Amino acid sequence: MNKIFSIAIHGGAGTIDKRQMSSEKEMAYKSALAYALDQAYNVLSEGKTALDAVELAVTHLENSPLFNAGKGSVFTHEGQHEMDASIMEGANLKAGAVAGVSGIRNPVQLARMVMQNSDHVLLSGKGAIQFAKEQKIAFEKEDYFYDELRYQQWQMALKEDVVVLDHSPLNENKFGTVGAVALDRYGNVAAATSTGGMTNKKFGRIGDSPLIGSGNYANNNTCAVSCTGSGEFFICGVVAYDVSCLMEYKAYTLEQACNEVIQKRIIAIGGDGGLIAVDKNNNICLEFNTDGMYRAKKKHKGEEYIAIYKD
Repeated sequence: MNKIFSIAIHGGAGTIDKRQMSSEKEMAYKSALAYALDQAYNVLSEGKTALDAVELAVTHLENSPLFNAGKGSVFTHEGQHEMDASIMEGANLKAGAVAGVSGIRNPVQLARMVMQNSDHVLLSGKGAIQFAKEQKIAFEKEDYFYDELRYQQWQMALKEDVVVLDHSPLNENKFGTVGAVALDRYGNVAAATSTGGMTNKKFGRIGDSPLIGSGNYANNNTCAVSCTGSGEFFICGVVAYDVSCLMEYKAYTLEQACNEVIQKRIIAIGGDGGLIAVDKNNNICLEFNTDGMYRAKKKHKGEEYIAIYKD
């Protein structure tokens, strides 16, 4: 068993203006990040797996109304909440994901059940709900997901007839996709990502978060990655897998690969956002090309870092 391990989490990247952030709201975000980080760190320190750690971290972030995932999910055009999530372990490239699910308290937990207890990788809609019931996953009534700020955001989007990203400058109430990556004592990496999608989204739109290789990826030979940003561009850029590919086939370091993808490739096709990543050597990268990204990391020696804005 190795001594080294680490955990990194994010709560979304975007136009985060410090001038519009109250000290109370900033403290609330940092406290939510710190709690999820510490809980996952404790799991790793006890010798549990990276998969356990990322699931736990994302579960705690899904339970917070501050982020666009789980309890904090935004409203669709029809006034519903449709959530996506994925999880992947790097040891054997196994993965599970769900898309367009409603009423699920913690979609990341359902994604893990898909990975472990089905013959599939991605389940969606009614089928995913049926599977969740068979797996005895926790459900919540519609009012559990209601938040007044999100409701007002939806009303504004309806009035303007626009679809609003988490990190859009049109959205003064910042809610972000959440994710986690980890390296455990056994040398295994894992990644998990969860989101409520886009405010006022139509037609059952699905972003990059539940798509393995686009918004989430893990491979022990390279790294684990969780993304946040303009999902359509992250899908077309196959962003999470692109980071891994640059490391595997061009011998990039984690930092070089993340910088290349986020600061050059995704911008070149019109996308913005960020990602978090950890490699097999315990290097962590928190890369974004926006004004800020809710982010945190902690390594085996206990050194902790929590931030929102650009340094």
